[in-house]
Amino acid sequence: MDRHLRAVAVCLLLVFAGCAAGPAATDGGDPLGTGTAASTDTAGTAEFPPAEPPKENAIEAEVTRVVDGDTVDVRLPNGTEDTVRLLGVDTPEVYTQNDPAEFPGVPETDAGRSCLREWGERASQHAKDELAGRTVTLSFDANEPRRGYYGRLLAYVHVDGESFNYGLITNGLARRYDDSGFEYRDRYGRAEEIARANGIGLWGACATDDPSTATATPTPAVADGGSALRVARIHADADGDDRENLNDEYVTFRNAGNETLDLSGWTVRDEADHVYTFPEGTTVEPDGTLTLHTGSGDDAGGDYYWGQGSPVWNNGGDTVIVRNASGGTVIERPYDG
Repeated sequence: MDRHLRAVAVCLLLVFAGCAAGPAATDGGDPLGTGTAASTDTAGTAEFPPAEPPKENAIEAEVTRVVDGDTVDVRLPNGTEDTVRLLGVDTPEVYTQNDPAEFPGVPETDAGRSCLREWGERASQHAKDELAGRTVTLSFDANEPRRGYYGRLLAYVHVDGESFNYGLITNGLARRYDDSGFEYRDRYGRAEEIARANGIGLWGACATDDPSTATATPTPAVADGGSALRVARIHADADGDDRENLNDEYVTFRNAGNETLDLSGWTVRDEADHVYTFPEGTTVEPDGTLTLHTGSGDDAGGDYYWGQGSPVWNNGGDTVIVRNASGGTVIERPYDG
């Protein structure tokens, strides 16, 4: 066969091979139908699919109260008030018992349930930091009724154009709600897979053989109060007799921002108005923590001491209140016993 015929034969083979393979598989390039090609890496290295935008039928509402991580009360434009259950997500419970079986990898033990409760509280606090008092956009789903079984509105919540629902998934504060055929089900499922594979949020803390609540919370946007300070842990019930172990009663704070926080002159107080003032020069580095113990000791290494002679934080429930040097409230974090 001469060179010309050989070339023709090769071209024909390539054409037939292309036909046999068929058109390019759209599922491989864009498995979620988002219009953006997804990474072909494993879940541990893939990027999150893009979040859903607000819908054309969206309405504005003011968040008047955060019930928990996935439920808020709102005031609608006509002045009526309603309750919104966030579509597609399920944060751990804070008022009832958690079922670890709903969160893959979390052991069905007291430690697993305790870890989920802690992350339910973190999800609730995240919602308070980001949504309380804010004007948000509510969007509804074509596959779901506007109201759920309990009469609550079922909606996607967007704040400053960003999907809060989806952010709960990507920050490891929620799982995909599986008992629903909502439009973005596949997208949310893929995002949960990536969060789990990378040990983000509750997946890194709770979905282990030895659950721990010490994993740092995700970095949220700075709240309206202008501070990135967050309550990372409240340890109100000291080991043994609280009165004999005052330094095991403590509150740990975390700097969730990107700049060093100067806490000089800031105060921490409880509902009974016990007040502690941070000394001059107190700072917290980005993603750093500071622990305030109730008892006495030398301030060093991120540990500060209130100097109280009796317990401050009620085991049955109290509120951690932080005010800046100007007296403005930057944190008001209630907790239950």
